[in-house]
Amino acid sequence: MKVRSWLSTCSSASCIATSGDSSASPSPPLTLSPPPKSLFSDSSSSYSDSHTNSTNSSSIQSNLSLLTLPSLPSLQKLTLSPLNPSAALLTSLSPNRRGHVHFLALHNHLLYAASGDQIHVYETLTNTLLDTFSVAGTSGAVKSIAFRSCRILTAHQDCKIRVWKLTNRKKHKLVATLPTLEDRLRRSILPQNYVKIRRHNHRLWIQHHDAISGLAAAGGSYENMIFSISWDRSIKIWNSENLHCLQSINKAHDDAINAVAVSSDGLVYTGSADRKIKVWRREEKKFTAIATLEKHKSAVNALALSGDGSVLFSGSCDRSILVWEREDSAGHMAVAGALRGHAKAILCLINVRDLLMSGSADRTVRIWQRGFDGRFCCLAVLDGHRSPVRSIAAAECGGGVRVFSGCFDGEIRVWELGF
Repeated sequence: MKVRSWLSTCSSASCIATSGDSSASPSPPLTLSPPPKSLFSDSSSSYSDSHTNSTNSSSIQSNLSLLTLPSLPSLQKLTLSPLNPSAALLTSLSPNRRGHVHFLALHNHLLYAASGDQIHVYETLTNTLLDTFSVAGTSGAVKSIAFRSCRILTAHQDCKIRVWKLTNRKKHKLVATLPTLEDRLRRSILPQNYVKIRRHNHRLWIQHHDAISGLAAAGGSYENMIFSISWDRSIKIWNSENLHCLQSINKAHDDAINAVAVSSDGLVYTGSADRKIKVWRREEKKFTAIATLEKHKSAVNALALSGDGSVLFSGSCDRSILVWEREDSAGHMAVAGALRGHAKAILCLINVRDLLMSGSADRTVRIWQRGFDGRFCCLAVLDGHRSPVRSIAAAECGGGVRVFSGCFDGEIRVWELGF
């Protein structure tokens, strides 16, 4: 495992590496089949390519991502951050070596890890496994996890959302499947409640008909809403109290929807394999598109919002992270610039405190910090994964930040960032 310092990204000088575990040599890269829906559609970012030498790939002059989106200004600083954080690998968790880690989420000091068709729950202070739960039968891979009050919602490849509750014995019990039987029966009577999905095949509009790729819980005045996105190109809005489907936006994008983020003021952002980000707002009790953000050159895989919702980050197969800032006049986002450094597709993004964290098919996690001038510095590069990093979760811990990164070989790494 290696933790590369800020200089690896913020300077064109030679790479300076800080060894966190010099005795552990990384295993040879695994040969994996790429996932569906073009997460790695950009040929130059495909992880089937030969693994780039870590020293060469960290040099800002040799990094392939500098060749992407040349018209957008770089927001990276070349000066040393006053924080100069330390980073250490605490432990490695292997919940399921047979399945990819598709999603990580933190809730009430518990880490929820979706690996294959199972969800593994760890206590974050001791990293001990508390529970493992799944759906009886075949539900396909778990794609996303969200939380609302005492409920845990999981999105599955079989086009359904499951709702769970945590019992007093720290076990998880299935309490509902969306759409609910009541909701389906209530709407099945009228023919206009059916939509055509292909020739001679119709489904109720409250049903997804392809894998559900993401979930997001709204806050503020919309805290009773859950948003689901799917590879069927639709967005569905659910009432988190009675679990009824409130609205379905069919053909919201021209291709599979890969990412969703919701701001505290109710704006919804969706990113798609069609290379577009769309902005949605509720008007007259229905969500409608108010803007389309088009700057990426390939599929959009990840979205993240700053704490106040004024800055949107988007990651794509074009290896760039775009930074969008809200314009007061337009009421939506305009691109401010790009963060470059990853050598392959960006697969996940999260924002914690003033830190942006990005995971990539280049097997690294990068930690970015925004300064008062609006420019960013890469504080650290967390290196050592043997396959693409698919999901990241993080939370403040004491005076630092604890980071969890999950990859396609089933491993979860736990890092500690000290400031």
